[in-house]
Order: sequence, then C-alpha cells, then structure tokens
Amino acid sequence: MAKKNVLIKIIPGLVILSITGTAWADEGNSVDSGATAWMLTSTALVLLMIPGLAMFYGGLVRTKNVLGTMMHSFAAMGIMSVLWVVCGYSMCFGKNILGGWIGWDSSYLFLHGIDESIMDSGVPEYVFAMFQGKFAIITPALIAGAFAERVNFRGYCIFIALWGLLVYNPLCHWVWAGDGFLFNLGAAGAIDFAGGTVVHISAGVSGLIAAIYLKARRGYPITAMPPSNLVMTVIGAGLLWVGWFGFNAGSSVASSLSTAQALTATQAAAAAGALTWMLIESWHQGKATALGFASGVLAGLVAVTPAAGVVQPAGALILGTAAAILCYLAIQLKNRLGYDDSLDAFGVHGVGGIAGALLLTFFIRDSWMADAAVSAGGSWSMWQQLAVQAAAVGIAIVYAALLTLVIVVVVSKTVGLRARPAEEMSGVDFTFHGEHGYGFLNAN
Repeated sequence: MAKKNVLIKIIPGLVILSITGTAWADEGNSVDSGATAWMLTSTALVLLMIPGLAMFYGGLVRTKNVLGTMMHSFAAMGIMSVLWVVCGYSMCFGKNILGGWIGWDSSYLFLHGIDESIMDSGVPEYVFAMFQGKFAIITPALIAGAFAERVNFRGYCIFIALWGLLVYNPLCHWVWAGDGFLFNLGAAGAIDFAGGTVVHISAGVSGLIAAIYLKARRGYPITAMPPSNLVMTVIGAGLLWVGWFGFNAGSSVASSLSTAQALTATQAAAAAGALTWMLIESWHQGKATALGFASGVLAGLVAVTPAAGVVQPAGALILGTAAAILCYLAIQLKNRLGYDDSLDAFGVHGVGGIAGALLLTFFIRDSWMADAAVSAGGSWSMWQQLAVQAAAVGIAIVYAALLTLVIVVVVSKTVGLRARPAEEMSGVDFTFHGEHGYGFLNAN
C-alpha cells in the first residue's frame, strides 16, 4: 500500500516533466523560465512606455492638438509592429548584406524561422523578437515630439515607416547584431546597452532635422502655446519611468546580476536627473516646476540607457546629474536660436543620448575594462573606449541626419508632411481625425 501511494505521487510528476521537457527542448537549449518570465515582463513594460509617451506629449500641446499628438505614438504601435514582423527583425538581426549596411535572413520574414527557436540565454526567440520590436516602435514615436502640432497625419505615417526601414533598422543592425560593425568596433564594441545611440541619438537628431526643415508652428514664438494638461504629462512621465526598467534591465536578456545592475543604475540616474533639474530651476527661475521634474527624470533615464549595464550606481548618479544640466542648457539654447523643436525631442533625447554614450566611458566597471583588455590581446584604456564611443556617436548623428533629411524631403514633395495653414489653425485633432480631445476647441 505504501509503494502504491509513492507511485501515485511520483507518476504525475514524471508525466509533467516529460511534457515540459519535450516542450522546452530545442536543439540542445532549454527554456530558462526565470529569464523568460522577466523578458515577458520587460516586453510589456516597454510597450507601456508608448501610451506613457503619448500622455507625456499629449499634455504638452494645445487642446486642439491633443488627440492628434497622441495618435502619433499609437499609430507607431500599429505601423512599426507590422513592419517588424514582416521584415524589420530580419533587417536588424539577419546576417550582413550590402557590405554590412543592413542585415537579412529570409527565414526571419514574418518571423517564420523562429517558431520553435530557443536562444542560448534560454529565452524563446519570439520573446526576444517582440522585446526588440518595442524599441522599433518607440523610436520614431519620440521623433514626433519635435514637429508636434504641425504635420499631416498621412505624411507622418509614411515618414515613420520609411524612417524605420532606412534609419532605425540599419543602426540597430550596426550596434546590436553580432556581425554589426559598431558591435565589433575596438576591443569590445561600441557600448550601447539599451539604446542611447540606436534609439535616443537617432530620434533626437532626426527630430531636429525635421523640425528645422518643416519650420516653426504658425505664431511661434510670439503666440502663447500653453500645455493642455500638465497633469497628464506628469503621469506620462511616471509611466515612462516605470517602463524604463524593462527598457534597460530587460536589455540584459537574462534574469541575472547584470539585470539587477542595470535596474539599479536606471533608478539612480532618473532620480539624480529629477533632483538636479529641480535645483537648477529653483536657482535660475525661483521655482521648481512639475514639468521640470518630469524633464529631469527623462534626461537622467536617457543618459543612463547606453550605460546601464556597465556603470555602478555612483556613475549613474553622475550621468543623471550631467544630463540634466546639459539638457537644460540645450533647451535654453533652443529658445535663443529660435528653431521650433516643439516638445524638445532633441534637447532631451538627442543631447541626453550623446552625453550618456560619451560620459559612460569614465565610469565603466573595472571588470568590464579587464575583459576588454583580454579581448584586445593586451591592454585597453578608457581613452581608447572613448574614441570608439565618439566614433559610434558621430556615425549615428551623420547617418540619421542625412537619411532623415532625404525622407522628409521626399515625403514633403509627394504626399505632403507639413499641415496647411488652415489645417494647423483648426488643429490636427479635428482636421485629421474629426474629433476633439475634450469635447471643445481651444483656439490657441
């Protein structure tokens, strides 16, 4: 009777193990349930950043442009996701073609070839592909802040589709694919842990080019253009802060020590950026504003994005502080120069991304530098890594600027990108969507 009870307890367990073992086995790799659970969570957190960005941007524009501005973010969720499944993943993580300008693997088209693939990290490749796909969504959505309140919605949709294919995908391949030339530059490649170069520098620079080409909003800077809802903006910033833990810590593609290191650095930099911005405003303007706090959070988060996996908390604090100072100065300079980067896409994302990608060099962990020295076959100095970082930043800036200019000109000359004067005066909500965000129209 005792043996029978033991068998009753053991047999179900054996059945479960045989089922799960079969389900998890793939060419010698088994699913790491902990890493996979974290990557699924990270994927959802990064997706949460898109509506967070929509709220952040939507609250900063005038009442007549709230829905149209939020639609820039939500439209990217549809357009870029479809492109990612069809060919984006292949272009980013396929093997080098065209001299390494882009990747390609026909088995990745429609994600067909990864249906049963499990990566060496123990994460199903579907999860990795979906995680990376969220970066392809948010990057062009960030650009929209630079020309908010003055673009044709149809033209915008075509613009981000072309931009994703011709700007984002090549940059992603160069920096993150195993055979990308920036990934292999120097002893250990250009460091971009979670997207300082691929996401923030490319989006910020592209936004600046588009804003200058499209010219300022009607009435800028003479006409008052008050934010419609700063409460919504602050909530959006909070959602971005939360989502950024998936953005950065998820980029470890693991559930390990590096994940904890990246998460800690993210929190430290965001807090330092917020505190620094409040102090600067209190000194410079006599008051610390809610918008300033939110801007400081973003500046710190942007700067730590490329560095999250290689710097310790003290370094992250310094990066957040430095980014807040530099981004604040960049916005003041914008006001002096007079170009209309509506929501400071370049001032925060471009400048913060550049600062983080370069300054991280001075705070890299000793263990990381030791590994780089081994890869170099002898020694590897901080200054050598700084040269690699500067090269990657320069290449990203030049490439994003030139290709964005071409795309903006082509779209403007064909379907049109800048809204007509009457459309802009009526507001993009009603003109392009037939709706009003709050049920009434603000004539500002």
